[in-house]
Amino acid sequence: MKELDVKSTVKILNEIMEYELAGVVRYTHYSLMVIGPYRIPLVDFFKAQAIESLTHAQQAGEIITGLDEGHPSLKIAPVKESYHHATEDILRESLEHENKALSLYKDLLSVVADASVYLEEYARTMIGNEEMHSLELKKMLKDYTVTKVK
Repeated sequence: MKELDVKSTVKILNEIMEYELAGVVRYTHYSLMVIGPYRIPLVDFFKAQAIESLTHAQQAGEIITGLDEGHPSLKIAPVKESYHHATEDILRESLEHENKALSLYKDLLSVVADASVYLEEYARTMIGNEEMHSLELKKMLKDYTVTKVK
């Protein structure tokens, strides 16, 4: 096994934490802004996404504080406001957000691979979670693709 690059690991985990906290803000905003006939299930969906983002941020923070010299960030990644709140726009922005989160967890995996079984498994689990979120959002967006083709 190689030696864990703690400094790089903490840096990426802080980016993850900041991005997941931005997800809390993003998904809370979406839960307030969504309108239309699917509002009620979408509000519940976005609220659940906000809670999950907070859990993910807390998990990253717990790992950070367990590493030597690990100190969790107090920052939140920027949240771009598009002012487009149609359901399709919100779902597309959500997919973009999930794909960025996926790339951060893949960055983490590349740093911790063969250096820490626990961190490698954590990264792989989170990659799987983010891939599932992306698949769900793609399924939700299919309805809009079909509608436009008609």
